[in-house]
Amino acid sequence: MLRYTLGFFVLAALSACNTTSIKSSDQTNETAFKVSSNSVAPAFQLITLGDTGGIKDGNLSAFLLRSVHEENFVALDAGTIVNGIDVALESDAFDGLENRPDEGLKANGNILHNHVKAYLISHGHLDHVAGLLVASPDDNEKPIYALKSVNDTMGSTYFNWQAWANFTNRGIEPKLNKYDVIDLAPQQPMPIEGTKLTVTPFSLSHPLESTAFIIESEDDMFVYFGDTGPDGVEKEGKLSTIWQYLAQQMRTKTLRGMVIEVSFSNNRPDTLLFGHLTPNWLMQELTRFHDLVEDKSQFSAMNIVISHIKYSLKAGEEPRRVIESELAQANKLGFNFTLAKQGQSLVF
Repeated sequence: MLRYTLGFFVLAALSACNTTSIKSSDQTNETAFKVSSNSVAPAFQLITLGDTGGIKDGNLSAFLLRSVHEENFVALDAGTIVNGIDVALESDAFDGLENRPDEGLKANGNILHNHVKAYLISHGHLDHVAGLLVASPDDNEKPIYALKSVNDTMGSTYFNWQAWANFTNRGIEPKLNKYDVIDLAPQQPMPIEGTKLTVTPFSLSHPLESTAFIIESEDDMFVYFGDTGPDGVEKEGKLSTIWQYLAQQMRTKTLRGMVIEVSFSNNRPDTLLFGHLTPNWLMQELTRFHDLVEDKSQFSAMNIVISHIKYSLKAGEEPRRVIESELAQANKLGFNFTLAKQGQSLVF
């Protein structure tokens, strides 16, 4: 149950993120984010609604992100929504929200209706959109932001009165007009309605075009990567473009953290990656990024959340444990890694 109270509250965080509690008062949010020996006030809260890249329905790729200076979230993908909110509520991830809840709604309905203000959809694969589709009959009006190809896929594949009713303001009649579908232009910033955040999208290499979203709150940045293959396999240079952009922006802004996928362990052959990363490929990409950034000390205060680890039905196979170990072994540059876990709340 949500507890809307003044005073101190704690955002649950993994020790790997080196986070401390967030405190609020009548006037301001007084926050402390401890990284190594430095104390930095955080800029973002990230709540994991779903952490796997399939096949575990009820826990598919989805996150909520907000500026700590407001109570409005944007959904980063939507593989799992209502069940993810339920798990996060059980973990007290929403403690500290002070707006009075709607007494006509359950706690999960209040979060979905009154705190989730928009969706950012990276691509149209089902493990990234199923929660949005299933929740849509009882959702309220809000925008869906995506690249044009992604919005076109959503309309033709799902909101077509065959797979699902058309809850959007585009496409096949009758249009129910619950979701305002907004096309994002690659590498062009756009304000996110209902929030104080701005998003800049970048195309990613995947069998179906995917997206990285660079989200800004004043001079602070956070990056969410949808599914992506490494440049060394995909040969399109799309991650290189993002690393160069971020390195340039980091001359005047602070990159607080990122969510990026590692779907498979290192024993997965490149020919079977299907537009995904392994620990070795991620480390190669992050090393190239590290080389581009002038002030290397910025990485000590940057947290990297690993998402989209594939769930396995095979006896004795534990992909999360293997990937965690492989990342640790390859982490010569001291990156701060955290494996996403459903219900988890982190501050950056």
